[in-house]
Amino acid sequence: MSYTPIDTRALAARVGSWLSPDGPDSDVVISCRVRLARNLEGYNFISRLTPDSAREVCEQLKQNLVEARIDGETWWVPMSEAGPVLRMLLRERNLISRDLAPMNGGKEGAPGRAVAFGESETVSVMVNEEDHLRLQAMAAGFDLGLAWQRAQVLDRYLETRVRFVYTDKLGYLTGCPTNVGTGLRASVMLHLPALGLVRTELEKVFTAAQRTGLAVRGMHGEGSRAAGDFYQISNQITLGRTEGQLIDDLQALVPVIVDFERNLRQALVEEQRAALQDRISHSYGVLRTARAMPTEPALAHLSNVRLGIHLGLFQETTIEVLNELGIQVQKAHIHALTKGDDQDELLDVTERDKLRAGLLRSRLSRG
Repeated sequence: MSYTPIDTRALAARVGSWLSPDGPDSDVVISCRVRLARNLEGYNFISRLTPDSAREVCEQLKQNLVEARIDGETWWVPMSEAGPVLRMLLRERNLISRDLAPMNGGKEGAPGRAVAFGESETVSVMVNEEDHLRLQAMAAGFDLGLAWQRAQVLDRYLETRVRFVYTDKLGYLTGCPTNVGTGLRASVMLHLPALGLVRTELEKVFTAAQRTGLAVRGMHGEGSRAAGDFYQISNQITLGRTEGQLIDDLQALVPVIVDFERNLRQALVEEQRAALQDRISHSYGVLRTARAMPTEPALAHLSNVRLGIHLGLFQETTIEVLNELGIQVQKAHIHALTKGDDQDELLDVTERDKLRAGLLRSRLSRG
């Protein structure tokens, strides 16, 4: 069964289970993602796909994805039927990319673009983005194995129903040469506030990642900034490597970064405990009292409070609440939580900042 239109207020009021604080190493690793790029035989790649063919690809994948019953039942959202609030909401929840539904230029109405996902949001599929199919699976904490397992289950299911473009020499063929081979991109979302306070040490992490063929990006992937001390680390190439090798690269580097961050956090507690407590208390006070709050300062203050909880220096709220707020302070979520999908355009910045501050005051007053 498919669901469209979606109640944006209800969607914004909850978060996906991949944000559970109970995952492995969740004090540093927020979540893991495995993404697979696939294309159907008999159709041109996206750059040369005609509108009629795009619709055919979409209908074929829709039928199979709805029958797959992702998380029990598939939620199906055609981009041509999604308003600006819902499009941005899906982007902020990492269910779609800016390429699938750009906010400007009118491309959001391009034929055959859609997203399918399940209620827990641990699995989602973009249709006719850079490839005919972009399948992604998520898991809480540092559990790449679980994310890979979830991706494999749906990938194998689809392979019994559609034919993907594949050659023995090159593997899966994709719209971008860097994805040829396995078509796999694995990434890990990290919270690195201590490293963020010591920029020279953070640069060492970036250098180590690049030397092992990994890329470091912001919280929403390529082209995004590292708001709230959140960083994504992912593989850059897939050709000539197996899925296991690509995942092993991350499995080897991430624990080193986790230890580095933890050691630096402990050093900050030992050497600058009072200053650190002041920083955390100040951030919490601002979040509890501000009458207007832009997104990035909100994420920065939430990052400080998160650090305080993990260091045992602060107990006035919980990681569950901070995980929810980390998603809900974003602009489309603020709009959806307060206005639903009643307006065609997102709220202006001034009103949104006031509503965001109100959400933070209300939510943190409840603990």
